[in-house]
Amino acid sequence: MADVFPTIPEKITVHLGPPDSNADNVTVSFTDYIKNVASSEIYPTWNEEAIRANIYAQISYALNRVYTEFYPSRGYDFDITSSTAIDQKFIYGRNIFENIDRIVDDIFDSYIRRIGFIEPLAAKYCNGTTVTCNGLSQWGSERLADQGYSAIDILRYYYGDNIELVENVPVMDIPESYPGFSLKRGNGGRDVAVIQTALNQISQNYPSIPKIYPVDGIFGEQTENAVIRFQRIFGLTDDGIVGKATWYKIISLYVGILKLSELNSKGQTLSGSNLKFEDTLSEGSRGEKVSILQYFLSVIAEFIEYIPPVAIDGVFGTDTKNAVIAFQKYEGLTPDGIAGERTWNLLYNRVRGIISSLGIDFDLRLSSYNEYPGSPLSYGSRGDAVRTLQNYLNYIALSYRAVPFVTATGFYGNETEASVRGYQRRFSLPETGVVDEATWNSIGKTYIDLLNEVNVSLTQFGGQNLNKGDSDFQ
Repeated sequence: MADVFPTIPEKITVHLGPPDSNADNVTVSFTDYIKNVASSEIYPTWNEEAIRANIYAQISYALNRVYTEFYPSRGYDFDITSSTAIDQKFIYGRNIFENIDRIVDDIFDSYIRRIGFIEPLAAKYCNGTTVTCNGLSQWGSERLADQGYSAIDILRYYYGDNIELVENVPVMDIPESYPGFSLKRGNGGRDVAVIQTALNQISQNYPSIPKIYPVDGIFGEQTENAVIRFQRIFGLTDDGIVGKATWYKIISLYVGILKLSELNSKGQTLSGSNLKFEDTLSEGSRGEKVSILQYFLSVIAEFIEYIPPVAIDGVFGTDTKNAVIAFQKYEGLTPDGIAGERTWNLLYNRVRGIISSLGIDFDLRLSSYNEYPGSPLSYGSRGDAVRTLQNYLNYIALSYRAVPFVTATGFYGNETEASVRGYQRRFSLPETGVVDEATWNSIGKTYIDLLNEVNVSLTQFGGQNLNKGDSDFQ
């Protein structure tokens, strides 16, 4: 994550092979990289709208790799690879087609993102003939362009209606995100703002990490407290100083949460489903269980590059079989492409581990909120039920400003009472500051509803300064 908001890098470093191969790295200008990829991936004779759609996808994919520091955060010294099994085709030293050269110069400073998100879309694509995927079909885009589709129409056809193009993005040199020295109280600047932004996003899934408001690039008491809490959760030295280990742990977790948010933003969730193994699934199977299997594979594919993504369509076709085989090979199972009980349970446990590692209560997302504890909670109450209530309120507070954040201590003090009153006032309940059964059930339902919606996300600058007294309400 090289900046709070994405920019176009002046240069990009490409590893000329799979990540762990003994291959050379080359550093080229970002525009030359995209021109090379486009000339290697698509045909210059295609309809120009199809060419533009493909180049937007290639730009966005590369920017996502750069912005999320996908490889540097894992210890590699490059931004992207030339492996088509993992990234995009890049042939060092190849010739560039004239019309692709022109089109890239025109649109290289634009990228795709989902509405409500800041990061460039990891715009997956495939040729659509010998290889299909849950993303743009290159040959399919050409057919759509011949039917009169514009570039943005093609992109929305494959990635959904909730995408937009960000244009005229500034170009600047983007160094490794870690500033080269530890950040601590008293520091200021862009690097501090990066950490504040990431910690606020992470705290959506770890409510005990205090929020940092405003994100001002000043490493003060709020930021120090958030860093200390983060370090304690993840077993780091809790000194409140962001050294290299803390920096990259924050960045890698931030990227993981964004990946799952991106998947959920497309409506791909497990909410309300029975996840227990029932019947063996194989090529030709159809129905809800196949959709669940495909969701499992899609989540895993976001975090394990070896597993190819699949469309979640409830039809067990060749793509789903190939993804099951890849997973079975990865886990050391017999690669027969059949989802029997052992394969299903390993998929379930792998997904559960991924989601839980991001601080998301996997089981709660799929069922309901905790039952009412049996008696009202009020000032002076203590225990697990109070801590659960506080975590619910903190998650709700991300979306409703009327509900104040609280410290999840398990003690019902002034902070918790004020938050409960804010909730009761916002949701038209009697403002007593006491959590009776009606208030508990309302808070729980709101919490579950928010969990099953697209995660609250940071957005780019709205175009005007906000001053004291400004309001969204007329």
